[in-house]
Amino acid sequence: MHTVTRVSLTVNGRPHALDVDTRTTLLDLLREDLTLTGSKKGCDHGQCGACTVMVDGRRILSCLTLAVMHEGDEVTTIEGLGQPDALHPMQSAFVRHDGYQCGYCTPGQICSSVAMLEEVKAGIPSHVTADLEAPVALSEAEIRERMSGNLCRCGAYSNIVEAITEVGRQA
Repeated sequence: MHTVTRVSLTVNGRPHALDVDTRTTLLDLLREDLTLTGSKKGCDHGQCGACTVMVDGRRILSCLTLAVMHEGDEVTTIEGLGQPDALHPMQSAFVRHDGYQCGYCTPGQICSSVAMLEEVKAGIPSHVTADLEAPVALSEAEIRERMSGNLCRCGAYSNIVEAITEVGRQA
């Protein structure tokens, strides 16, 4: 017997209340119930980052969290960041710097990079931050460390770093 429960959350600014199996991941709720297919199911084990979304402004791997854990939360997916006629600055930078090739990892890369820049702004250190008391400098090493959970099988990493660096300088 499977337990079904009601979960209410806001996704991309729109409130939703859905009855879901308690075993449903946030990724499956987004893709299957809300038909928001931008977030990808890559490894389904939290190792690739293709499913990265933002919950209350923090990046998470949506394949590793249950939908019922996000009662009342604000979820932002790639669709909520921008649309083709009104791209988010990070989406535009990825286009300008060719920060994608096949595009499979791109939604997760972009969501992760937007949230990562907020972490830097908030002064949250990473494993490569040299001075824990000084403002965090957005260096290539910082970007690469902070984005290390988002894999790109095509190897567009240098272009992704360039896109993030451009947006980071504007922030």
